[in-house]
Amino acid sequence: MKSFSLDRHLQTFYNVPPEKNERPVVGITTNYEGIDATLRDRYYRQIVQAGGVPMLIPPIADRDVLLGTLDTIDALLLTGGADYNPLWAGEEPLPTLHHINNERDLPELLLTRLAFDRQIPMLGICRGIQTLAMALGGRVHQDISHVATNFRHSQDADRTEPTHSVAIEKDSTLHSIYNAERIFVNSFHHQAIAAPGPHLKVTARAADGIVEAVESREHKAVMGVQWHPEWLGDDGQPLFAWLTAEADIFRRAKQFHRRNLTLDSHCDTPMFFPQGIHFEQRDPTILYDLHKMTEGGPDAVTMVAYLPQPQGNEKFADVAPFGVESPKAYADLIFDKINDTVLSDSRFIALAHNRDELLANKRAGKRSLMIGIENGLAIENDLSNVEHFAKRGIVYITLCHNGDNQICDSARRSQDTHGGVSEFGEKVIAEMNRLGLMVDLSHAGERSFYDALHISRTPIVCSHSNCRRLCDVPRNLTDDQLRALAAKGGVCQITLYNGFLRTDSNACITDAMTHLEHAIKVMGIDHVGLGTDFDGDGGVPGLADASELINFTKELLRRRYSEEDMAKIWGGNWLRVLEECQAKKG
Repeated sequence: MKSFSLDRHLQTFYNVPPEKNERPVVGITTNYEGIDATLRDRYYRQIVQAGGVPMLIPPIADRDVLLGTLDTIDALLLTGGADYNPLWAGEEPLPTLHHINNERDLPELLLTRLAFDRQIPMLGICRGIQTLAMALGGRVHQDISHVATNFRHSQDADRTEPTHSVAIEKDSTLHSIYNAERIFVNSFHHQAIAAPGPHLKVTARAADGIVEAVESREHKAVMGVQWHPEWLGDDGQPLFAWLTAEADIFRRAKQFHRRNLTLDSHCDTPMFFPQGIHFEQRDPTILYDLHKMTEGGPDAVTMVAYLPQPQGNEKFADVAPFGVESPKAYADLIFDKINDTVLSDSRFIALAHNRDELLANKRAGKRSLMIGIENGLAIENDLSNVEHFAKRGIVYITLCHNGDNQICDSARRSQDTHGGVSEFGEKVIAEMNRLGLMVDLSHAGERSFYDALHISRTPIVCSHSNCRRLCDVPRNLTDDQLRALAAKGGVCQITLYNGFLRTDSNACITDAMTHLEHAIKVMGIDHVGLGTDFDGDGGVPGLADASELINFTKELLRRRYSEEDMAKIWGGNWLRVLEECQAKKG
């Protein structure tokens, strides 16, 4: 018998120990009718059944409200409703255009684009699939009556009744959810996707070719369906279960980033700073900026002064941008630009030289920047320049790049100039040891690698290198090199350069994880990490820029790594080597 005693109902809350909610929060967009924000109960009941906590989102375009909403939710459900105003797509209305809802359009388009930037899982239903297309660069048919069709897409049957079938692409998330190439669905629509745009791919069609489902082509948790699974009960539940499961992974990834320090050991973004980059904005020119760091979650990144290597009879001025003739002067220019571009406003990001400063910045709510040199050419032939750059704050020097320099021979374009590390190179490594700098052997040839491993008093690092067993290119490390590196306490930071992940240069996030797990198998969990090489041609679908780095965390969670091991991979191992180098300086 139903009880109307409030106290009796409260006992279900009070008679158990208080627990923190561990269910993911799924934001659900609401319709707008007159003066009411409304929602069919089927949406939130399906989310509850799937194990999520539904949160209704009113159609408000206020910046602070939208950002606050996105900070709260773990997934976004875009619901059905009225047509989109075609003016948002730069089109004029056709006579067959139905009712539009001006209260919803802008808030939902903004919400979707911002959620996409933040890697928030999304499921779009009916109008929601069209929202995904409109927000992410696709196009929508204002009315499919002008497209050749041979059956009705807006049915008179009960909403719980399937009325036609859709064919599903085999290589799709939708296929993995239903394990079927054909399912029966219900539809109540007259708009549909005309073109999915650059971020989405079509995964299901009706018999007349109308697009019935899309999903991310970039390995993101983004999906849209044209039918109404909220009305299909248990047959519709798999889509909501998928969304809620993705929301839970995202929730756990965010928790990990709040509790742990995360560091990317290598990016080349500073090479763009002399061009007038706006690091404080979401600048499309670069893969690392303050917005992308905030969206993707890395606490720290090592930005390097990259120096191109002259070949043959070339002089540095022949290959260096901005007319700088001296390698040392060019590296100093880049560090000056880092100060001007990134560090001039200390409210959001600050320079760090060690673990304590990284942790202090995190506690203060700031991102951290570490700096290094890629290509010891910057030292020129003057050993005192090592100390000069140490005083500027660098934490490592990559001894060479593509081509031999005065320090050592390279893995690529090598002329076997020194047969490994030169006599001057030995002095450079010794000076780096004295000053507490990490010796980075990414780009170095095998003989240079083993020479440096023998010469250095402290462990060496490879700030952005992959596994030659999986991708046979000279820049990658053999299993023997990986084992030797681990035996001396060093680390290999897996990189996202396409050509170092797959020889066909058709890599994605899965390939990066495969290289990571191979390195772990060979070296052990204490000797691996991540060095993206963003803005140095690094970046693959799923990990395309700094905003997507939380996807790396999600993949670690999917593979059931412990939080302790994830923290090691996400910078703990790298910082162990840094601390050892700094402790043994002098």
